[in-house]
Amino acid sequence: MTDFASAREKASHWLVEERGREAHWFWRWKFKTADRNVSFDPDKYGWPWISGSASWVIPTAFSVIALKQFTVCNRSELSEKRIRLGVDMLLDRACAGGGWNSGNSIVYGVPLPAHAEATAIALLALQDEERTSVIRASLAWLKQKSAAIESVESLAWCILCLFVYQEPVDHLKAGLATLVGDGREIRNNATLATAILALRCGEMIHPFVVLR
Repeated sequence: MTDFASAREKASHWLVEERGREAHWFWRWKFKTADRNVSFDPDKYGWPWISGSASWVIPTAFSVIALKQFTVCNRSELSEKRIRLGVDMLLDRACAGGGWNSGNSIVYGVPLPAHAEATAIALLALQDEERTSVIRASLAWLKQKSAAIESVESLAWCILCLFVYQEPVDHLKAGLATLVGDGREIRNNATLATAILALRCGEMIHPFVVLR
């Protein structure tokens, strides 16, 4: 029989120890002194998609959610420190007008536009944080963009996020239901699963809620 408790502890330990390569002194020095093509604080690092690479918004947001949920009743100094670093990284990488894209907000001096999916997932990670100007601007950006989204996955993440922030989502769920149809045209199971979760918002336990 699988030891689920042991597996969860190992996974939690791995998350606490894993970090983007900005955590290494050489990369921090590089981004602070030699590489001026991007604009971010390398002291604030999150999680990579693949070990050994740089921090990205979506894996960092999911990691923050996972650690917050798993340690809600038993948060250690190490897990709290790792959560804070991830939160600080997300706030540091926010786009100028609110929201997030996949990684950096400014490249070669040019502000990059936000993406709905990354913004929704980042906001889910920040749902229990103080409502800073970054979070307020990002939530406003997502609300403004959500009605025009025609991507099933992006709209599903918008619904899951806005519901947590107690924003109205019934009109978005109706639009998502139309996009999904009978689901036969959706070839990606992860997209279909996310859409189902979004369509059931308010009818079941929300899998991405972070308790205070």
